[in-house]
Amino acid sequence: MTSVIQQTVRFRTSPHTLFEMYLDSEIHSQSTGMPSRIGRKIGGRFQAFDGKLEGKNLLIVPGKQIVQLWRATHWKKGDWSILILTFSKVAGGAEIDLVHVGVPAYDHKGVQAGWPKYYWRPWGRFLMK
Repeated sequence: MTSVIQQTVRFRTSPHTLFEMYLDSEIHSQSTGMPSRIGRKIGGRFQAFDGKLEGKNLLIVPGKQIVQLWRATHWKKGDWSILILTFSKVAGGAEIDLVHVGVPAYDHKGVQAGWPKYYWRPWGRFLMK
C-alpha cells in the first residue's frame, strides 16, 4: 500500500473562493487552463483536465469540504483513490488541506507532484489576476 499524499497550501483569498474554484466547472477550467465538468451533486460524476481525471462526488460540505472517488484515466481499470479537500480560514487568507489515499504505487510520485504543478501554482497565478 502506498503512503498517503498530504499537502497543505495557503492562498490570499477566502475558503469560499477556493471551494468554488474546485467545484464550479467554469472556474475550475479557467484556473487550471484545462476543460472540466464538475458539479455539486452527491454521486455526481466529474471529469477534469480534458478528461484525464475522473471520479464521483462522495461528500460535499458547502464551503468546507469535498470528498471524491478519484482516478487518472491512464490508471489500470479498477484502480481508484479517495481525495479529501478541506477548506479553512487562516490568518491572511485560506488554507486547503489535501489528503489523497489509495493512489497506486505506479503513479504515486506523479500525483504527488501533480497537485502543485497542475493546481496550486496555476491557482496562485489565477488569483493574482
